[in-house]
Amino acid sequence: MHVPAPSPGTVRRRPVQRRSQERFDRILDVSAQLLDEVGYMALTTKEVARRAEVPIGTLYQFFTGVDGLLGALAERNLKHFMDRLTRRMEAEQPSDITTMVDLAVEEYVAMHRSVPGFGVVDFGAVGREDPRSVHLLDAVLENNAAVADRLWELLGDLIGGEDRAAARISLHVALECADAVLRLAFRQDPEGDPVLIAECKKLLRGYLAQ
Repeated sequence: MHVPAPSPGTVRRRPVQRRSQERFDRILDVSAQLLDEVGYMALTTKEVARRAEVPIGTLYQFFTGVDGLLGALAERNLKHFMDRLTRRMEAEQPSDITTMVDLAVEEYVAMHRSVPGFGVVDFGAVGREDPRSVHLLDAVLENNAAVADRLWELLGDLIGGEDRAAARISLHVALECADAVLRLAFRQDPEGDPVLIAECKKLLRGYLAQ
């Protein structure tokens, strides 16, 4: 099992006190809102601090800079996604991987439609492929590989089979495919092209059912 390594976007200091946690969350909330307005290329720590109504020094107590903000948002989004998916699994008790595919895609699409900044930074900076951006979640693994690791912890028993190493690779490949098709779906339609979302489910069901 891969042990996550600190990434360039790692939070510098985690808040302990309630007031610090509120500031931390407000900084991330403002960052997400600004991402929808200006994108990650125009995001600045100065504007985030101004909109969050915190001193710039407070921001830098928690975050290393813009990459730190992006990394923290990616981590938060992944945690929320996994929490949502876990709740759906507990409620619906999927018995096979094809049903699980539908739940995972539906939760991702729902977050894309409702979570501020998610269309710009989901579990990585969408469309930004420089070395820092593809390692927002982990210094060793690329973002999608890190997400696949987290999904494996939840879905491994459904995918498993005799060759679990091969199954883990298949999950990573499936995630790369889903990433590409869902990005296309949201480029075609701000709400996500329903035809392409359905095709994404079909592709993943067919591949992982093997």
